Amino acid sequence: MIDLHDYFLFIGASILLCIVPGPDMLYLLGRSIVQGKRAGVIAALGINLGGYCHLFAAIGGLSAILATSSFAFSVVKMAGAAYLCYLGVQAFRGRGTGSEVDTRGVSRLSGKAVFWQGFWSDVLNPKVAVFFLALLPQFVVPENGNTLFQLLVLGFTVNIIAVAINILIVYSSSSFTAALRSNVELSSWLNRALGALLIGLGLRLANEELH
Repeated sequence: MIDLHDYFLFIGASILLCIVPGPDMLYLLGRSIVQGKRAGVIAALGINLGGYCHLFAAIGGLSAILATSSFAFSVVKMAGAAYLCYLGVQAFRGRGTGSEVDTRGVSRLSGKAVFWQGFWSDVLNPKVAVFFLALLPQFVVPENGNTLFQLLVLGFTVNIIAVAINILIVYSSSSFTAALRSNVELSSWLNRALGALLIGLGLRLANEELH
């Protein structure tokens, strides 16, 4: 079973990761502005399906590693923790610049095309795959048993949070795009918060390994 404290920490981390602007969010906003909220929701569902592809790929790889060697799984966790710390330092040192959602030249597409464009946008983003591989193991405790169940609970949790936040962004697209365009301080704060969180997760694991 998953420790309840760790699970709530994972939920907090997932929410923060999902609200920091990235390519998927900008695609959502662009579609929402050009074609309306219905297209934005369809794009969100396509992106979410892509997230499940990353999830099952990560679970398959992590389960295979754990079945082979618990030591190898610990090495993967440490490597993931180091990568999260690296990303945290980069985000913490970064300066918010705002994010311009440029819809010039964006053509209107059918719902099916919007869905699959969102799907491939997420599936072909290697950073999403790396995040799943780096983040999920930090909250899995092999000693608690049934690691596959733990991975599934964590993976479904982050994907449910992601689609909920994306749909919320679609329905508040007008005010959200205004904030992204003009509020550099908001962007800076989000980067610093994300950086502190990622560094904290990495150090938390390192501290556990020392005991």
